Amino acid sequence: MATLAELATRLEALRKIRVGGRRAIDSDGSKVEYRSDGELAAAIADLERQISAHSGKPAARVVYINSSKGT
Repeated sequence: MATLAELATRLEALRKIRVGGRRAIDSDGSKVEYRSDGELAAAIADLERQISAHSGKPAARVVYINSSKGT
């Protein structure tokens, strides 16, 4: 199991390649290429979940608000 520092390093690397518009990353002599931006986003989300689990913080929740003028 990876340490919190290793997970944070991996997350930062994935964010950098996504911002740069790339889909491949070299780390420790191995190359990983993601097929789509969605797959890369899923990898980032997974690392964020692992980091929150290590740090004991609850998972982030998304709240959607719908409003109208009335019926």
